[in-house]
Amino acid sequence: MDRFGATIFGCEGLQLSGEERAFFRDVRPFGFILFGRNIESADQVRALCEDLRACVPHHAPILIDQEGGRVQRFRAPLASEFLPPLEQVVAAGENAERAMYLRYRIIAHELLSLGLDANCAPMVDVAHKGTHPFLKNRCYGYDSDSVSRIGRAVADGLSDGGVLPVVKHMPGHGRAVVDSHFDLPTVAAPVEELDADFAPFKALSDLPMGMTAHLVYEAIDAAPATTSAKMMQLIRDVIGFGGLIMTDDINMKALKGSLGALSRASIDAGCDVVLHCNGDFAEMQEVAQATGEMTDAAQIRAEAALAARKSPDTVDIEALSAELKAF
Repeated sequence: MDRFGATIFGCEGLQLSGEERAFFRDVRPFGFILFGRNIESADQVRALCEDLRACVPHHAPILIDQEGGRVQRFRAPLASEFLPPLEQVVAAGENAERAMYLRYRIIAHELLSLGLDANCAPMVDVAHKGTHPFLKNRCYGYDSDSVSRIGRAVADGLSDGGVLPVVKHMPGHGRAVVDSHFDLPTVAAPVEELDADFAPFKALSDLPMGMTAHLVYEAIDAAPATTSAKMMQLIRDVIGFGGLIMTDDINMKALKGSLGALSRASIDAGCDVVLHCNGDFAEMQEVAQATGEMTDAAQIRAEAALAARKSPDTVDIEALSAELKAF
């Protein structure tokens, strides 16, 4: 198999430009990610997914953030609308695991029908009293045990529907009191208090893909987790995550420095692949030049992630939707 580029890229619009096609053919990104700017109709999305995959020699995963609630790129009528995850969990009570399985099995069906086969979920950051609003109602709960169990249900729902789950944000973003899209969160908690934050990621350490958090754990390293070799080692050795590690969007304002330098630092720290989302062509060129091809170890993990994609089981989606609405 050809060596993958160590990147996951977005694209600018509803269809690829000739410039984008040539660039993607040249750098062979591992995967692609879609946002609202790339979505107009079902047929248009399917055509865009086909065109993206035609640019690379492998069946590239096409990702999206489809959590349901505030963070979902597909909206009605292209996809079901859901409560924010934390509200869904509270409403379902003792049936929360089943409800979240059903929710993400439905999401998987909808994504796969549009040509997408990877979702940036489950998000198993443990909520705290001071968790920033950008994250809080996207969480599944306030204790690591229930978050772990619900996170497994989410991952199973996606996987059973033929969609790769991407667990996030490693090693835990729940203590963040600022929005990492705009600022760098800093966590001052001692190491012994962080075990509960790490626990859901340990419980899901067998998943094929994971996403880093752009935040600093002062007790471990002064560098953000995405660019910290110490934090990447913790994710591998303490949390035990063996899958492909992708960065969160390298363009988020939590990280300071040039995109090239940040991309290279992420790979040097131990990330396998750099995520760049906004589709800006000059920026993508800078990121691709800095990252190059995957390392041997990253390539093995990437191939394992692709092999983890399952054929969806046959289900009655209307029946699943009715069951979910009953909770």
